[in-house]
This record gives sequence, C-alpha cells and structure tokens, in this order.
Amino acid sequence: MKKIASLTLGLLLTACAVGPDYEKPATPGGMTAEGAFVEGARLSAVNAQALPEKWWRLYDDPNVDRLVTEALAHNTDIRQSAANLQRARAVLSEARGRRLPETNVAGQYTRQRTGSNSFGAQFGGTQQIPSFETDLFTAGLDASYELDLFGGVSRAIEAARGDVDAAAAQVDAARISVAAETARAYALACSNASQIAVARETVKLQEQTLALTRRLFDSGRGQRRDVEQADALLAQTQAQVPGLEAERRAALYALATLTGRPPAETDAVAASCARPPQVTQIIPVGDGTALLQRRPDVRAAERELAADTARVGIATAALYPSISLLGSASLASTTIDNLVDNDSFNFSLGPLISWSFPNQTAARSRLRQAEATVEGSLAAFDGTVLTALREVEQSLARYAGELDRNRALQRAERSAGEAARLSRLRFDYGAESFLQLIESERQRADARAARAQSDAALADAQVSLFRALGGGWENAPEVTRRTPAGAVAATE
Repeated sequence: MKKIASLTLGLLLTACAVGPDYEKPATPGGMTAEGAFVEGARLSAVNAQALPEKWWRLYDDPNVDRLVTEALAHNTDIRQSAANLQRARAVLSEARGRRLPETNVAGQYTRQRTGSNSFGAQFGGTQQIPSFETDLFTAGLDASYELDLFGGVSRAIEAARGDVDAAAAQVDAARISVAAETARAYALACSNASQIAVARETVKLQEQTLALTRRLFDSGRGQRRDVEQADALLAQTQAQVPGLEAERRAALYALATLTGRPPAETDAVAASCARPPQVTQIIPVGDGTALLQRRPDVRAAERELAADTARVGIATAALYPSISLLGSASLASTTIDNLVDNDSFNFSLGPLISWSFPNQTAARSRLRQAEATVEGSLAAFDGTVLTALREVEQSLARYAGELDRNRALQRAERSAGEAARLSRLRFDYGAESFLQLIESERQRADARAARAQSDAALADAQVSLFRALGGGWENAPEVTRRTPAGAVAATE
C-alpha cells in the first residue's frame, strides 16, 4: 500500500497538460476595430455613444416594447437555444465528474445446484459425488480512478466550458434575432396599413375624378377616351390594395408566431397600427471595439475556437499511457449470517496501465483531425469578425441612403400635391386640359405611394442597423413556455 501511495503521489506531481494552451486570437489580418465606423463618421443621424441595452425603446412606442418583451419571453427559437445551453452545462458537469473516482456498488444472491455428472466418478472408480445445492451471498464495492497525468481530463473540462460559453452566446444571438424580427414584423404591418390608407385615399380622389369625367362626357363636354383613362388610373390604384392587405395579414401572422402564439391569435393593437414606428433621435452606434465585444456571434466563434483548441490537447493525451488505480472490496459467503465475517472479506488493489503502442495510427489521425478543426474554427472566427464589421457598415450606408431618399420623397410629395391642387383648379375654370389633370393626379398618387414605401424601407433599415449592432440580449426576461391553452409555465 505504501508503494502504491508513493507511486501515485509521484505520478500526480509530474502530471502536465499536453497540447497547445489557448490564447485569444487578434482581429484578422492585424486590422484594428478601434474608432468610429467609416459610414458613421459620414452620417449625422448617428453618433459614437454606446448602444442602449434595449434599443427598441428608442422608438418610444409602448407597443414595440411590449411585443419585443413578449417575444423574448416566449419565442420558440430562444427556448431551443436555452435547451441547448442546458445540455452543454450537463456535458460540462459530466466532464468535471471525471476528476472523481468511478464507483460501483453491487449485491447479489444466487442459488446454485451442481449435478453429480459435473464431477464424474470419484478417483476413477464407479462411485459418483452426489449432487448438491449451495447459496451464495455477495456484496462489493469497485472503484477506479484515472490519473490525469497528461491533462486529458483537464482539456475535456476546458473544451466543455468553451462549449457552454458558446451556447450561452448562441442564446444571446437568438434574442437579438427575435427582437429585430419582431420589431420588423410590427413595422411591416404598420407600413402596409399606412400604404393601404394612402392607396384608398387616392382611390377616393380618383373616383371623384372619374365621376366628374363621366358627367362632362354625358353633357357633351368631354370625350370617351378621357373616361377610359380615368377609369384605368383608378383600377391601377385599386389593384394595389389587395396585395398590401395580404402582406399586412402575413406580417401579423409572423408577429404572432414570433411571440409564441399560433398565427390565428394576431395582436389586436398591431392590427390597428396605421403608421410605422420611427426613431427620430440620433442613433447611438458605439465603435468597432464595443461592437466585437457585444456581438454574440463573435463571442460564440471565439469560444468555439477555445473549445476546439482544448480538444487538440485531448487528442494529444491519447498518444500517452493511461494509468488508473483500481480497487475492489467484497464480501462473499454461503450463508448470510457469516457475510460480515473476516473470512468473507476479499479485496484487490493495484494500478492499470494501458497504452495504444506501437500502433498509434488512429490516435495520430484523430490528432490531425483536431488540429484541422482548430484551423477551421480560426477561419470562422476571422470571418465572423469581418462579417460583423461589414454588416454594420452596410446597414449604416443603407440607412443613410434611405434617409436622404425619404427627405427627397417628402419634398416630392408636397410638390406633387400642390401641383395636383392647382391643376384641378385650372381644369375647373377651363384653363387646363383633362389630360393634364389626369397626369398631375397620377404624379401625386405615385409620389404619395413612393413616400409610404420609403417610410417602410426606413423602418426596415433602422431595424437592420440595430440587429447588426448586436444589442438587445442584455437583461433579457426569463424564458417561458406556452401551454396549448395559452397559459405560461416557466422552463428556465
């Protein structure tokens, strides 16, 4: 026993973790992410202040806040990501358990009969040993402990910890996506309602024009061609309404699903929304350094790289001997009364050494696989960083372009409306032809429709920018699960 204890102590003192030690990688290509964004420096509608935790409150719309909060609590994608995180934590607990001895307790009772033919004749004669029956009672404890001489267990714990961190970042990424898509669906439903209102108002004006044209034709002051042109213009505007109505309903169905409800349970407030939400204040976007620290996909890629690096150590440790301490103690007796006697006690104790040697082809192949996986994870991390910076710059560029376009369309709408008003006055006094009136009304209708479409695009561009900035997962509400009856039960 003293020799075994001394050997164990010596092996533990010489233990080491083989394989590479992880170091957090720098940004790809030696690039720097410090400072303001390129597009942000050109855009007066944003600044470099830190992005607030709940960016959707910048809309100052209680409906947006309510819907996003509900979606973060009930969305099925978030629930799935949360379940994956629970699984990763369980795997980490299993890996940590390898630091403890494995034990197995067993107890058994057997009744055994041995027939006389099992022995044959006694001493070669004709006399047979009679058959007999015996009872056997056993109870025992087996224990084994793997000495982590080369860090295989430590690396496994390190890899599992990286997987937990990556899974937690994936939960945050799901929250970002759900918050953005909820705000987008709500804005789309409101935008479609706004465009429907514009189209219907235009239809009323064009119906008035058609009625006037028919009266002039009936009184002999107009032509049949004027009536047909007015009717064609009216039909074209009427044709826009069904498509917009369908898109509005589709957005409401998407919003219901995002908030964890069946599509039939559409939100009544969202259904009555008439104007898309807009952020009228300057949007804080932070800088590149804060972005890379905030984006969950960057954190997930970095943690996955750390986990894969640790798995190289696991594969390296498989090239070296594995030493385990084995021990067992048992009691065995033919009668239960004598089971705890000294003569019933048995034990065994000693080390077990196993080593895949000299044929290490499989182990070295697994090591090369792990190293290749690390190279791929590093490339994925670099790509994720570049993608994060690209998405923000693209979102800022599109937001800036849509802002300028929206301002121009507002001016065009005002001018087209004034031109149509003057054209109708001139037509009523006979100073302008009917074709000129029709053209001015068509231009006004086009300008109003373009403005409404730009408002929708502007709201979408704002949501895309917030999603690219990667905020909204901080201080998220507790994830819950809806029952079929619509009740809510906590699952995390």
